[in-house]
Amino acid sequence: MKSLLFGLCLVICTTIGAQGYKVGDVATNFSLKNVDGNMVSLSDYSQAKGFLVIFTCNTCPYSVAYEDRINALDFKFKSKGVPVIAINPNNPKTQEGDSFEAMKVRAEEKGFTFPYLIDEGQIVFPEYGAQRTPHVFLLQATAAGNLVRYIGAIDDNYQDAEQVEATFVEDAVEAMLAGREILITETKAIGCSIKV
Repeated sequence: MKSLLFGLCLVICTTIGAQGYKVGDVATNFSLKNVDGNMVSLSDYSQAKGFLVIFTCNTCPYSVAYEDRINALDFKFKSKGVPVIAINPNNPKTQEGDSFEAMKVRAEEKGFTFPYLIDEGQIVFPEYGAQRTPHVFLLQATAAGNLVRYIGAIDDNYQDAEQVEATFVEDAVEAMLAGREILITETKAIGCSIKV
């Protein structure tokens, strides 16, 4: 029992204490299981110009509200070399609806066009510093590694896609691909806390 409590404290303390990546940092590679059973790494995408790493889940109403927009981002930018890589950071023992089996069902129901990975052992999200679902990290593939270019929210209106005024992620990707300065590099991620 003591070792279980220590392990739980270690996970929680690590999560709370982790600062994660800042804009300008180089993100390390990872290898996580996709809903199709295959392992996925950033290094699998040798031709990518960058990545939209999005921490999301099945159960958070904010994440659910953004599912169609995440699909749209993948559709728009995958062909330009910037695919979406979605990661579920939640502990399924704490949040049953975020189990791997439930992820497979959700991905099929929504027709996800991108990998939907499970962060088993909750190793990757603290490295990134993800705190919410959804939480976006735009990476640019460079000779030095995958450079973090934007961190935060997808846009300024989770409730209604028709009422969005600021498309933070789209603007950041478009600027990155055009070689322009990204004017807004960080916003506050609005969503549910990650369940440890």
